[in-house]
Order: sequence, then C-alpha cells, then structure tokens
Amino acid sequence: MAKRILLLAGDFVEDYEVMVPFQMLLMAGHQVDAVCPNKKSGDTVKTAVHDFEGDQTYTEKPGHHFALNADFDSADPARYDGLVIPGGRAPEYLRLDNRVLEITRHFAANGKPIAAICHGAQILSAAKVIEGIEISCYPAVAPEVELAGAKYIPNNETFSNAHVDKNFVTAPAWPAHPEWMRKFLTLLGTRITP
Repeated sequence: MAKRILLLAGDFVEDYEVMVPFQMLLMAGHQVDAVCPNKKSGDTVKTAVHDFEGDQTYTEKPGHHFALNADFDSADPARYDGLVIPGGRAPEYLRLDNRVLEITRHFAANGKPIAAICHGAQILSAAKVIEGIEISCYPAVAPEVELAGAKYIPNNETFSNAHVDKNFVTAPAWPAHPEWMRKFLTLLGTRITP
C-alpha cells in the first residue's frame, strides 16, 4: 500500500541526498511531497554536491535545481506516514524554523518513521527528539547529537552504513543510500517483490 512521505528541503541541500531518496521512494510507489519553508510547489531549491576526495572534510560543488512539488505552509504532518530529512547545508538554517521543528516533533511523538542523513541530524537535535536514541550522522554533527542526549553511532570508512533505533533511520552520508532507504522502506512496511 502506498504511503505518503514528507521530505524537508532547503537551498543547498545535498544534491544526492534529496534527489536519490525522492526518486527511490517514488519508484517504490509512494507519494513524496518535497517542501521548503517560504517556498511553494513549483519553486526550486539549489543543491550542492558534497564529495569525499581525501581532504579533511567534504568538498562542495554546485548541484542542480530541485523542484518542490508541494507547499510548505499547507503541509499537515498528520497526513503523512514518514519524514525524510536530507543533509547538506540546508539543515543548518532549517533548524531555526519553528514549524520545521514542530513537524519533526510530530513524527517523533507519533512513532512515524523518520529518515535523516548526514547533517539532517541537526534538525533532530534542534527538535530535541533524540534523547536516548542511537543516531548516525556526518561525523562533524556528532557533538550536536551527543549534546541532544543521543548516542552517536560512528560511520565506517566508506560512509555506507545506516542505523535504525526505534522509528529513526539515520546514516552518515549519501554512500549509505541503499541501506538507508532499504531500512526506511522496511519501517514504512513497504514490500518490494520481483
């Protein structure tokens, strides 16, 4: 049965972390509403491509213009079955929006599946919904996760692991997409058969 998913985006969201889950969830037959504060359906957000090229941190390059397909102001979290929070730079300022935090709290309080990747954990931390939860995220976000009362789950060397604790599916970066989305689909109750 198709589920309805809310995806929180913003300018300079990580390109792969917004595009790939959006497309994968659509491919699995779900409805995905991509929204951004102060933007409407048909507006776009700029994305950034983060890559791991042997430097002390990721590199950043211009990405695409990702089209939103729903209005943030009319998004009612009660009408959704799951939440996706991509990473990149967007979570840094999205966590300052009270409604973003209220939406996140709704999903957490109701035990609905939440998939957050990379810097998406900044929103989970700011919403104060992860105390006592094991959370994976980009390593630079680990101090925020721990200050929010969560246990940081370190990434492996390839950033390809994903972690589930209760209704939270978290991962350190886009190389974890296959495992991150597989675990999120499992929490949603999605069955894909050949």
